[in-house]
Amino acid sequence: MATSFDTIPGVAAPARRALASAGYSDLESLDGVPYEDIANLHGVGARSLERLQSALNAAGKSLGGEVPEPASRDAVYTEGHTGKNAADIKTTQTAETPEEYIESLDSERRVRDGRLLLELFNRVTGEEPVMWGPSMIGYGQVHYKYATGREGDTFKLGFSPRKAKLSLYGLTGIDGGEQYLNRLGKHSVGASCLYVNKPEDIDLEVLAELVGLAWNSEPGAC
Repeated sequence: MATSFDTIPGVAAPARRALASAGYSDLESLDGVPYEDIANLHGVGARSLERLQSALNAAGKSLGGEVPEPASRDAVYTEGHTGKNAADIKTTQTAETPEEYIESLDSERRVRDGRLLLELFNRVTGEEPVMWGPSMIGYGQVHYKYATGREGDTFKLGFSPRKAKLSLYGLTGIDGGEQYLNRLGKHSVGASCLYVNKPEDIDLEVLAELVGLAWNSEPGAC
């Protein structure tokens, strides 16, 4: 059965049009076609090529010739700030102190939770916290750079006492961290973020241990 290019996620419309104009009607028609021939088609970009090759591989097929490995799009993280930030990055350090921010929160619960987390992170890291944007409290300095060239400064660990949940940054994806998450208590994990409904739901001693582990680990996405 023929596989339409329309059904392959990530193959852009210009690539689909270019393939059709060159006489390639479906995915199977690309089997064995030299990689360079498809790469030279106007409108077929590197990402679309990667998606096409991946779909071919899944079907036991492949483009012909020398097919490069997919480019890594993981960010490289290094300690310290460089001052180099993409022009559209809006989340930066502010002059407000974390203490001022926490005391200005709109409910007694958020103030109490903010104070608790501030004391815990301060104690474990020994670092002076800094406000990032309007609501994130960050510790440490990290610079990231993607293979695309996009880069920016950020913090290593941090938290935000949001209205719905407590957001904890930099505590996921750490070598050895899973054992702490298993003992932490009720929580959920998102993209580079750990969410807790309220401090009473978790073991704060385990959280402190996890913060210590993350603080002493190589920097990663926060």
